[in-house]
Amino acid sequence: MKMVAPWMRFYSNSCCLCCHVRTGTILLGVWYLIINAVVLLMLLSALADPDQYHFSSSELGGDLEFMDDANVCIAMAISLLMILICAMATYGAYKQHAAWIIPFFCYQIFDFALSTLVAVTVLVYPNSIQEYIRQLPANFPYRDDIMSVNPTCLVLIILLFISIILTFKGYLISCVWNCYRYINGRNSSDVLVYVTSNDTTVLLPPYDDATVNGAAKEPPPPYVSA
Repeated sequence: MKMVAPWMRFYSNSCCLCCHVRTGTILLGVWYLIINAVVLLMLLSALADPDQYHFSSSELGGDLEFMDDANVCIAMAISLLMILICAMATYGAYKQHAAWIIPFFCYQIFDFALSTLVAVTVLVYPNSIQEYIRQLPANFPYRDDIMSVNPTCLVLIILLFISIILTFKGYLISCVWNCYRYINGRNSSDVLVYVTSNDTTVLLPPYDDATVNGAAKEPPPPYVSA
């Protein structure tokens, strides 16, 4: 008979490169943490030296301002919030605190929903891609090459690219969710399931309950020789 815990029966505890879901979640949290830290440093640099990221109206193709103080402050607040969420997820996976992973998991769901909304928009309004490309500045890299592509092929290429991104994001969501279930199961009661060869299961009670029930039974009568 093979003894397995119940939280290991209905999902996988391994992710990409055959590492554990805890390790994968820690690496994912550290990766997001580094990215948001770099973005925060860039925003601080833009706030300290606005001329470094200043673009004229002719470069933008319209009367738009690229980075004003309000947009920089909002982006900095979002970056700080993301750093906090990623740090919580990394700490929760490392110290096996399942509740600390929930904010990062909610962010992943929100990001996946936004990406799905973009894919639906491209599918329902395919002409919006051409309109968006036309609004780009004339000196935008590969603008004319993109405009020369067949609109149908361009939509299919963008949908394929978005589908690959959604698949990858869904895999990362499953990795974080499995890590949450694994940690949550490890922190719960240590009830074990014995799996026999004929696929029948026997659920064993916790050790404390078994010892209490066993102690409550009356001992057998003494042996009397004939």
